[in-house]
Amino acid sequence: MEYRTATIADLATIFRELARRMASEYATAGLNIDEVKDEFVMSLKEGRAHTLLEDGKPVALIAWRESDHAAQTAFAAHESFFSRSSVRFCKKHIRRIQALCGNLPIHSYSWLDRPDVAKWFRIIGFNERERSNGFIIYELAPA
Repeated sequence: MEYRTATIADLATIFRELARRMASEYATAGLNIDEVKDEFVMSLKEGRAHTLLEDGKPVALIAWRESDHAAQTAFAAHESFFSRSSVRFCKKHIRRIQALCGNLPIHSYSWLDRPDVAKWFRIIGFNERERSNGFIIYELAPA
């Protein structure tokens, strides 16, 4: 896997074949797809989004913003993204994003309380920080 700065074309590619689990998580969070896309567009315009590529093809987007002494992430992916090689890549890549944010803690919100989701965050290096109002906040401590 590799990454590049995300583009509007990448956004369209990812959302055209968005993984069902991602659409389900957005719905559980009370967001519609247009709201999610708008958030990504703002991040793209501010240079705070990467496209993750598998064999040169976009398979995921990750965006971030700094807020309250932490960086928060947003994520969208094709189903093909969810594999062992992706986890290994993401473990390194999230540290790149953390460095871009001045080594702030990274917070990722999940509305899916599933063992595979918790395992994914744990393998990448996140710890569960808190549970509140139907979501879980995972935190990656500064390097």
